[in-house]
Amino acid sequence: MTHFFKLIRFQNLLMLALTQLVFHFLFFKNQQDLPLALADWQFILLVIATVTIAAGGYVINNIMDQETDGFSKPNNVIVGKHISEGMAYNIYVALNIIGVGIGFYLANIIQKPSFSAVFIVVAATLYLYATNLKQNLLVGNIIVALLVAFSIILVGIFDLYPATYEGNREQMGLIFSILLDYALFAFIINFIREIVKDIEDMDGDYNSGMSTLPIVLGKDRTSKLVFGLTLIPIALLIFYVNKNLSDIQWVMYYALLFVLGPLLYFLIKIWGASTKKDFNHLSLILKLVMLFGILSIVVITLNMKGNA
Repeated sequence: MTHFFKLIRFQNLLMLALTQLVFHFLFFKNQQDLPLALADWQFILLVIATVTIAAGGYVINNIMDQETDGFSKPNNVIVGKHISEGMAYNIYVALNIIGVGIGFYLANIIQKPSFSAVFIVVAATLYLYATNLKQNLLVGNIIVALLVAFSIILVGIFDLYPATYEGNREQMGLIFSILLDYALFAFIINFIREIVKDIEDMDGDYNSGMSTLPIVLGKDRTSKLVFGLTLIPIALLIFYVNKNLSDIQWVMYYALLFVLGPLLYFLIKIWGASTKKDFNHLSLILKLVMLFGILSIVVITLNMKGNA
C-alpha cells in the first residue's frame, strides 16, 4: 500500500482535494443565499473525479520516468521495482475510467453533458505531458501549472455556473472572480515550483535527453531567473492585500505572515542555492506557500462569519 501511495503522489492529491473541499464546504456554503449546483455528496464525487484523474497522471508519469528517476532519485523508483509496469498501466487505465465516468455522471446531473469533455481533455493532456510535452522547454512546466489552476476553476464550472441566473449574476461573478484570483496564484507558484524541481532533477533529465530550462540556461542562470519570477507573486500579493484585505486585519496579518513571509524566505534562499538538497528544500517551501495560500480562504470565511 505504501508503494501505491508513492506511485500516485498521495500527498499532492490530498492538497488537491483539500483545495476543492475548502472552497465548497467552507467558502461557498457560508455565503448568504448562494445557490450551488451540486449537493454535498455530488461535490465529493467531483473531488474524487479530479483526484483519480490527477492520480492517473502521476502513474503514467512514473511509468515514463523510470530511466530518469533511476538516475536522479533511485530510492523513489516505484514502477519496475515495487510495482510492475503492466500493473502500473492497469492502475492508470482504472483511475481514468473512474474519473471520466464520474465526470460524465456529474455533467449530466447539472444538465451540461458537454462538460464531461473537460475530464477527457485533462486526462489526455496529462498523458501527452508524460509521454511527450514535458521534454519540451517550459511547455511541461506551463501545462502542470495550468492544470493545478484549472482544478480550482473546475469548482466554479460545476458548482457555480449551472446555478447562475440573471438575478444572482453579480454575486456569482464576484465569487467566481475570487476563484480566478486563487487560480492565478496557484498557477504562478506551481510554475515557479516546476522550474525549481527541474533544477533539482537536472542531471537525470540531461541523461534522458530532455530540454528543460536549467539544461538550456544552466543551474545558476535558472536560479537567478527564478529569483526574478518570484518577485511577481510577491508584488501581486502586496498589491492584493493592500487593495482588498487592508481593512480585514486578521486576514491581512495571515497573508503577510504565512504567505508573503515564506515567499520572501524563498527569494533570499534561491539566490545562493546550489545543491540538490537546497532545491528540494525550496520546492517544499513553495508547496507550503501554496497550502497556506489556499487556507487563507478559511481565514477570510471565518472573518466574514465573525462580522456577520
